[in-house]
Amino acid sequence: MWQTLKDNLSFVLVTLAVFAGLVLLALLAEKLLIREKRKLEPARYIAYMAMFAALAGVLMLLEVPLLFVAPDFYKLDLSEIPVLICAFSMGPAAGVVCEFLKVVVKLLLKGTTTAFVGDFANFAVGCSMVLPASILYNTKRTFRRAVVSLIVGGLIMTVFGSLFNAVYLIPAFARLYGAPIDAILGMAQKVNPHVNSVYAMAALCVAPFNVIKAVAVSVITLPLYKRVKKLIKMDQ
Repeated sequence: MWQTLKDNLSFVLVTLAVFAGLVLLALLAEKLLIREKRKLEPARYIAYMAMFAALAGVLMLLEVPLLFVAPDFYKLDLSEIPVLICAFSMGPAAGVVCEFLKVVVKLLLKGTTTAFVGDFANFAVGCSMVLPASILYNTKRTFRRAVVSLIVGGLIMTVFGSLFNAVYLIPAFARLYGAPIDAILGMAQKVNPHVNSVYAMAALCVAPFNVIKAVAVSVITLPLYKRVKKLIKMDQ
């Protein structure tokens, strides 16, 4: 029992540390890299943040497994779309906070089925796309830069998501959920028989999954953002 409490406390501390680190990184990026600041009245800022987070939280409930790519506990959702629009419109820090609130909304509506590991993964891996994409876009707000930003963000998410799964998420899921690593690898082998280790699973299952998600999110975000940004009037 003590080991279980220790594992859970360690997971909570890692989650809080990652969230704080990402917010700090976003704030530093806004201060050092983004010259043209976008400002909103506090009430409007909170209202838009709540709107995007609520929409993203609902979209997170609409999950679809990609059984031809990864085991069924990896599910595709499009919740990064409202978060990206929020980050493009309001800045990187707003995007990170919106990503976090999105997961909170989802947990309040549905709870967790992965001992919170999947929810933390959704936040951390989602931020690995949202944060660099929003920083790059907000340094020069053009359509071409938006395309480049989404491509760069998708590539970073694919690399980071794969490594983070192999190094931390899959072992953490095995400990907290009580599923042996061999059983998890066995599920992955049903999808791809070449999976023989955690790193192979990350490369052969997680990476393609993240590529598909990045492409789907990017293709939908671009036309939606052009329409939504006209509704959000920023005070320059």
